[in-house]
Parts: sequence; C-alpha cells; structure tokens
Amino acid sequence: MHHNITLITTISVGLGLALILGFIAARLRLPALVGYLVAGILIGPATPGFVADVELSQQLAEIGVILLMFGVGLHFSLADLMSVRRIAIVGALAQIVVATALGASVATYWGWPPGSAVVFGLSLSVASTVVLLRALEARGLLDSINGRIAVGWLVVEDLVMVLALVVLPPLAGWLGGSGDAVPEGDLLTTVLATLSKVTVFVLLMLVVGRRLFPWFLWKVARTGSRELFTLSVIATAMGIAYSASMVFGVSFALGAFFAGSVLRESSLSHRAADESLPLRDAFAVLFFVSVGMLFDPMMLVEQPLRVLAVVAIILLGKTLAAFALVLLFRYPLNTALTVSASLAQIGEFSFILAALGASLGLLTAEAQNLILAGALFSIALNPLLFNAVEPLQRWIRSRSRLARAMERPSDPLAELPMTVDLRKLTDHVLLVGYGRVGSRIGRSLLEQGVSVVVAEQNRETVEELRAAGIPAVSGDAAEPEVLIQAHVARARIMIVAIPDALRARKMVEIARMLRPGIRTLVRAHSDEDAAMLRREQVGEVLMGEHELALSMSRHAMEYLDGDEAARRSS
Repeated sequence: MHHNITLITTISVGLGLALILGFIAARLRLPALVGYLVAGILIGPATPGFVADVELSQQLAEIGVILLMFGVGLHFSLADLMSVRRIAIVGALAQIVVATALGASVATYWGWPPGSAVVFGLSLSVASTVVLLRALEARGLLDSINGRIAVGWLVVEDLVMVLALVVLPPLAGWLGGSGDAVPEGDLLTTVLATLSKVTVFVLLMLVVGRRLFPWFLWKVARTGSRELFTLSVIATAMGIAYSASMVFGVSFALGAFFAGSVLRESSLSHRAADESLPLRDAFAVLFFVSVGMLFDPMMLVEQPLRVLAVVAIILLGKTLAAFALVLLFRYPLNTALTVSASLAQIGEFSFILAALGASLGLLTAEAQNLILAGALFSIALNPLLFNAVEPLQRWIRSRSRLARAMERPSDPLAELPMTVDLRKLTDHVLLVGYGRVGSRIGRSLLEQGVSVVVAEQNRETVEELRAAGIPAVSGDAAEPEVLIQAHVARARIMIVAIPDALRARKMVEIARMLRPGIRTLVRAHSDEDAAMLRREQVGEVLMGEHELALSMSRHAMEYLDGDEAARRSS
C-alpha cells in the first residue's frame, strides 16, 4: 500500500504493546495503567526503536480525555457527594492546599518561577479517578462508607481541577507564562469574562441539556438499534465537548464532563455508561500510552533526587494530610487509613493540567517529566499501600496508646445520649449501616413500630437520624465499643446491611460474644461472599440478586396461578 497508514500504525502498535505490558503488570499485581504508561515510554521519542507519531498520539489522547471526563460526568452523583459533604469538601480542599504548598515549596527551592511552582504543586494534588475507582471496586469498598468518602473527596478534587482548567489560561501571562501579561486592572475583568462564558455554558447545559439530551436518548433507544444508541452517546459526548471549546472557549475536558452529567439525568444513563464503556476504555488506554510517550526515562538517572522528592510528596505528604484530616473529623482509624491510601497517587487530571501548563509556557519539559514519574511510581505503589492498611492498623493498635485513643476520641456521636428512652434500647433491632439498603430496612421497621438502633460510620447520617429521634451511634461496628454503645447486649436481632463480608463476620463474632443467642441477618455482596459467610455460620445470609430473583419468581407464579384459576372458573 502506498497511502499513509500512520494512524493505523500508531493505534495498532500502541494498543498491542499496551495489551502485552498491561497483562504483565496485572500478573505482577500492579495496576494495568503502569503497563500502558511503560508502553508509551517504549514507543516514545526518548527510547530507541520504533517511534510512534507524537502529534497524532496527542490528538488521540484528546479523544481519550474527552471520553474519560465523559465517564466521570456519568458517574458524578451530587447526592453521594452531599451525603459526605462535610468531610469531603473541607478535607479535599485542605489536602489540595497542603499538597500544592509542598510541591510549590520544593519547586521554589529548585529555583523555578512562582507561577510554574504553583501549577506544578497543583498537578501533584489530585488523585486519579480511574485508579481510585478500580482499586475500591477490586476490594469491594465502593459502596462502603470509606468508599463513599474517598469518591466524594475525589469528586471535589476533580471539580477544583476543572475550575483550574478554566481560570489558568487567562492567568497564564500574569503567572509568567507565554503571551503578554494582562494588566492588573484588566486581570479581574479577563477572569470574570472567562467565568461568565463558562457560567453561560453550564446554565445552558443544566437548563436545556438536562431536558434535550435525555429526551434524545429515549428517542434513539426506541428505535431498538443498539449501535445507533451507542453512536448517539459517543456523538453527544464528542459534540458537546467540541462545541463547548469552539463556542464558549471551554476546555474539551469540561465540556465532556458536563455532557456526562446531563446524560446522568436520564433513566438510560446506566445503559449509556455500559454501551460506551468499551470505546471509553480503548481511548483511555491510548491516552495513558500517549502520556508515557512524553516521559524521558533519563530523568531517573539525571535527577533521581527530584523524582524521589515528587514521589514522597504524593505518597507521604498527601497521604499523611488526608490521614490527619479524616481523624480530625473523628472518623475511625480504618477510615483514615483507607481514604489516605486511596488518594496516594496522581493520574489523568495531573496529566491534563501539566499539558495545559506546558502549552501556556508555565511548565517545562522537566516539570512534565517529574509529574509523569510521580504518576508512574505512585500508581505502581498504590496497591502496596492498600495491602498495608490492615497490617498497619493492627500494628498501630498494638504499639501506640495514642493511636488506640484516636479510634475513640471524645466524641458525642460515639455514645447514645442519656435522654434516650430505655424502652427503645431493649429487644430492639440493631441495624448496622444506613445507606441505600439499610435506610430502606430502617424505615420499614420503624413504620411497623419496631425499635431500631443504628450503628453508622457516616457522622452526618448519624446527626440526621438523631435529629429525627432515631437512636444512632457513630463508628465502625467491627469494634466492640461501637456495638456496646448500640446496646447489642439488649438487642433481639442484628442486621448487617453493609456489603463488607470480612467486617460483617467480625461484627457477628463480637455480637455473639456480648449477646449469646442473638439472631443475625447479614447482607452479602456476591456469591463468593455469601458462600464464605455461610461457611462461617454467621446467621441468615441474604444477597440482593438472589432475593430479587426469588421475589420476581414468586410474583410470576402468583400471576400464573391466578390465570389458571380464571380459566377453570370460566
């Protein structure tokens, strides 16, 4: 063939090498993203051998950014964020300030200009959505309170980065980047003009997009064509991102994020997410490969101490800041360790911000390389931090009186008020977890006049329950102190409504020790969890899919029996 096949070559080699190295990374129990980044390094201009088309790869990366941010928007839930708003909003903002200050301080020590130092520090402050979600899913923590706090924290970080992408271009000249600096008198005007355009775009999406695009999805879905539905989802994401950039001067990332947010309003949002997932994953791989192509491995030889400093900021600075902040909000040690481990890495938003900083003349190639090195090492080491949570928790408790005290600080929500009627604390149902499942169970029992005491880790939920007159205790029910405060010794039944088999087993063990003969109902997240819990004889084990199937089968048999009876009578 004599025609140009650069695009085909770049995609084929990029995806093929990413597959091989991603598989090797997975076999080594590392995130597949490490393999994708290494694949990019191998086909990049900084290493010998085949070199992919860098300019073309960057355009493919832009598509990857659009689809990545579209996926983030599809999964963005304001309700989930508001359920942990106090710790997520304050904690995320405080951690961003700490991480940015650490990064900027180190960069200033290296002699970088103030503007470059701030953008560099900001790039080190935000965790990877892809890495965090996959890590939580792999450990069955996504629906737990620890998972909801980590995801809410991450959403706030993402929103701050979206705002940074909006305000950075008009501030670039003032920060020392390329282009003429805007006079101070005009700087505020320029920023306000930029924010005004973004506000118009956001309002247009919220007012018009929330009605138009879900309606359009329904129309397409009614055709019964699966490929047409998938095409409509991808075309909507790409079209909104492109239009936002061309018409409103908004970044592709922000346009795609709001495209996903408005499509989430549709009842078909789950189908939209499922149908677009393969294409989103494919271009996400190309995105990470293209990021790896920008990395120069010689940085590890020429500037090892700087690389080490960046990795330390991500793994130690961010982690310790998150750990301290979670404890300050009086959450248990387990929550502090899990959330801090979740956030101890950087990823796609760091790359996007670094690329923008480089295009604006605020970041040098060295700064981009340091950010990429920090991402590569932090993503690779993140599973080790997760695996260290349980051993570290046991070690801290066994070695430090101060750490044991951190588990149960002086906290009014950790104990039931003395004013609670003792009749509500005798022969009651102890309900562990008041999330989507637990809240339905609690409301049903209360409507039938059953006394309920709730043990819940989400402090805001506990405050709301107490305001409604429902006895509730804040804390991890896998700790004896929490079950004692929930009066498990007087309870008739304990219902564990959280999808965490290991902690549920421990809760049942403690409950039976404190209240021999107590009846227990335990929720299982999967067939494997259900089998393990039944082997441990924790009581009645129920799984959502199984109970749904039984209920639908029962209704079907009732309909069939009714039809048969009608035929006989006629």
